[in-house]
Amino acid sequence: MNDDSAPKDPSTDPVLQMRVLREHVASVYASHTVAISAHFAWSVAIVLFGYPRVEPALQVWVLPWLALLTAVDAYALLAPRWTPDVPLADTPRWARRYTVLVTLVSVTNVPAIFLLMVVNDPVVTSVATVVIMGSWTRVAQARWPIRAAVLGYGLPTMSGLIIALAWRGGDLHWLLAAFCTVNLVLTLRTGVQQNKRLTKSLILQFENEFLANRLKEQIEATRRASEEKTRFLAAASHDLRQPMHAIALFGAVTEQALSGQPEKKNAQHLLRSVDALGSSLDAMLDVSRLDAGTMSVESKAFELDVILLALDRTFSPQAEQKGLALRVRTSGLWVRSDAHLLHRMLSNLIDNALKYTRRGGVIVRARALGDTVRVEVRDTGIGIAPDQLGQIFEEFYQINNPGRDRARGLGLGLSIVKRLSHLLRHPVLVDSRPNRGTRLRVMVQKAEAVVTLPVDLLLKDLSPSMRQASIAPHLPERILLIEDEAEIRAAMIELLHGHSIDVVAVASKTEAFEVLSRPEAASRPFSMLLCDFRLADGEDGLEVGLCLRERLGPAVPLLLVTGETAPERLRRARVAGVPMLFKPVSAAALLKAIAELTTRRTSRRYGTHTCENSA
Repeated sequence: MNDDSAPKDPSTDPVLQMRVLREHVASVYASHTVAISAHFAWSVAIVLFGYPRVEPALQVWVLPWLALLTAVDAYALLAPRWTPDVPLADTPRWARRYTVLVTLVSVTNVPAIFLLMVVNDPVVTSVATVVIMGSWTRVAQARWPIRAAVLGYGLPTMSGLIIALAWRGGDLHWLLAAFCTVNLVLTLRTGVQQNKRLTKSLILQFENEFLANRLKEQIEATRRASEEKTRFLAAASHDLRQPMHAIALFGAVTEQALSGQPEKKNAQHLLRSVDALGSSLDAMLDVSRLDAGTMSVESKAFELDVILLALDRTFSPQAEQKGLALRVRTSGLWVRSDAHLLHRMLSNLIDNALKYTRRGGVIVRARALGDTVRVEVRDTGIGIAPDQLGQIFEEFYQINNPGRDRARGLGLGLSIVKRLSHLLRHPVLVDSRPNRGTRLRVMVQKAEAVVTLPVDLLLKDLSPSMRQASIAPHLPERILLIEDEAEIRAAMIELLHGHSIDVVAVASKTEAFEVLSRPEAASRPFSMLLCDFRLADGEDGLEVGLCLRERLGPAVPLLLVTGETAPERLRRARVAGVPMLFKPVSAAALLKAIAELTTRRTSRRYGTHTCENSA
């Protein structure tokens, strides 16, 4: 049985061998012109040096040999050459062609060598031998990439020199022949070794390129998978939020209608279930917003105890319900961070600690370490095995929860902590022992105390959802609602009518401009625009809302209510500066946002653009 996954010997890969040979051929052809020109110049120099010393009877052979040499070198220079456009499969043919060419050039050297050897002058013989050996060694180095070319050039020239020296006889000539033989053997041996080194280096280079390309492919595949995951979360979250938003609004209307009746508790149970599902959807929304870079950091100095007290009030009921002790120790320390995002980090850590603690409790405390404040969340829970420590910050990963117990959430809490840690530059350290508990520490920059901010103000900024939303003394008299889903339009109308708000609800941009074109729109102007982000037929709620604001005037507030979590859409809304509420929205949160925006009624523009209305 063949194992295709087993590593292969690179030397047996025909494609890799062909690529290596191609590089070798490119290398020798790159120096071809210089090499042939040098050979011709060397040959002419030999002629000029040896011609006067050759016997008159042999001089007649010099000119024909020189003519032959000139013709061969000219052919070598003018012959077709390898170019990068040559197909890879033709590379061996060009390597053979080059070998034949240099062998032919080398063969033309042999007659000149014999002519020099007949000169009866030991100095001439010695100088010629040294020059030929030196020239051959240099030429061999230039042709190391192709082993056959080294042999093709070296053997004719050096064999001719050795034979010529031995034929002359005598101690000097035999000694020179011996030196030439040793030189030939050693140079060929070195050439073979250098050829192997060059080949290995090229194989390593191509393997590294292959691995680099594979790495790029893996990175690209990972990026695509991450984008697909983000798109899936955005689509799934949006599709789930739409009906949940309608349920939440109808539940609020039902709760209001059942006021003073026993059945009201059923509506309250319904709303609590909607809130629980909304928390799960919000976790997915946070992942999308962090991946999209739509969360901005507003770092400032504040007293850490404000967050700790808020966390104590939020999680004490949950701890009591499970029979656990939650101890949040105040410290009097000041830190510099984004209060809302730091609160979310610590909230996720405490929530996670309570979920995985069966008995004992959770301690939250802070200590100063130089210029850093270490905020520690320590529990007596099930702990984490060493081989799982690297996985706890992964999305949807949950320890010992194969059945996906809904009480433990989606497994996104620590994933959000990790993203917030990078965003805020607050390192998170983890150490844990199975069945003994876990300690997570968040390292925050220490700050000097400046001005004591009212606790209620910070709590409002930190988490308005954890406190009962208070409705402003007055709400807008008239709202233009753009929402394409009939059920949500009906629920919004029922809810807002219950608070004495006149609502005109439409499904599209065209209908909205038709409403604005009526005489009633001038006599009873709209106080606010309430718009869904993703409308039917691909209409963009942000663009529609901004276009309507241009018609109504910049003082009219615009509020987006959306189930959208696509990163690029969230980024656009953030750049435009338009406030958003994410479905499912509780009635209290919706009314509070409407009241606050109406009270502020600022003339600040949310963005400039060109729009075309349908009126």
